[in-house]
Amino acid sequence: MKTSIVLSTHAASFSAVTYQGDFEANLGRIAALGYDGVELAVRDPDLLDLGFVQAALARHGLPVPAIGTGQAFSEEGLSLTDPDAAIRKQTAERIRRQVDLARLLGAAVIIGLIRGKVQPGVSREQAMGWLEKGLAECAGYAHQQGVRLALEPVNRYETDLIISVSEGLSLISSIGADNLGLLVDTFHMNIEEPSIEGSIRAAGAAILHCHVADSNRWHAGAGHLDFASILSALEEAGYQGYLSAEVLPLPNPDECARRNIEYLRRVLADLRGQC
Repeated sequence: MKTSIVLSTHAASFSAVTYQGDFEANLGRIAALGYDGVELAVRDPDLLDLGFVQAALARHGLPVPAIGTGQAFSEEGLSLTDPDAAIRKQTAERIRRQVDLARLLGAAVIIGLIRGKVQPGVSREQAMGWLEKGLAECAGYAHQQGVRLALEPVNRYETDLIISVSEGLSLISSIGADNLGLLVDTFHMNIEEPSIEGSIRAAGAAILHCHVADSNRWHAGAGHLDFASILSALEEAGYQGYLSAEVLPLPNPDECARRNIEYLRRVLADLRGQC
């Protein structure tokens, strides 16, 4: 397993973003700390200077394992389950643009809060119908581009649609797209899963990406989660992708990123020593 950390390409109100601001300077900090890659949180790809982004990533030797889309929801209110059909259409188009970017960067696209919530006056069945239809269409487009989509279960305090691994797996099974998988997030799992390790094992090969954050949403090692057990379960499930830190930038971004990677390196070294 490899390490990455979230970097927002634009200023964002979402708090669990370690780095935002000067894009290239932040890439330099991330590379200097020894991270293997960088996850990009991108609200709107059309706002990027793509040539600059690609050149900066190449200069610092940082691949992009995944692109986060949640800021389109938190900053603009876009979602696949909005009662307004025009907004659902706009959301699907935004995801397609994210897919286009992901194709160029060799990344997966995360479907997190952009799925939305059950809105007043809308039944859960209707919202789930919109979500399944919209996600299936996006997965179809992504398949044409050779891009994978990673559906992220998010805890009940942030959404009421797909809060657990079992619900995520059920939706993935209903859609049946071979490029649609799961993102597991240790912070959300600590709230919703009876057993983090058990849910990881149940997800198995469906896991495409992993977010790490401790129980308090600080860096790994700052709370009470047993990462040795969690990473062991990921290894048993055959996961060899990135452990991507989506954490609060505390006590400050650089110290947070340093403590996170140092802790994960120790846990991974111990795990490899047991193999």
